[in-house]
Amino acid sequence: MARSDPVKVAWKGEGLLFEATTAHGTVALASGLDEPGNGVTPMEVLAASLGACTAMDVASILVKMRQPLEAFSVEVGGERAEDHPKRFLSLEVVYHLKGDLDERKVERAISLSEERYCSVEATLRPAVPITSRFVIER
Repeated sequence: MARSDPVKVAWKGEGLLFEATTAHGTVALASGLDEPGNGVTPMEVLAASLGACTAMDVASILVKMRQPLEAFSVEVGGERAEDHPKRFLSLEVVYHLKGDLDERKVERAISLSEERYCSVEATLRPAVPITSRFVIER
């Protein structure tokens, strides 16, 4: 079993501003009650982590499939509980791709990411229903 590198989260000394430091960089975190632009909320980081994880997989797989990917982005949104702890009740991942892409290969790349490679999705899926869809702009 492999251990992950620890992430250090430190209070910045005012309000609810924190800085997360990893082996690869830092992220400013805020409660969402602070001034806009001071940092992202932990729930935004969670959604971004899911989006980034699956996007990296899908892009890598499509390149290996020699698909002419011109542009690519992923949007992650979800429904949250109204009462604390206001967790995600569901998440939706929308893949936006541009290029003369084979739809079956896009479906396969997304399926491989969601079912086999994306560690963030594998972590979340037992607790949160995750749906996805894709849009190809030609």
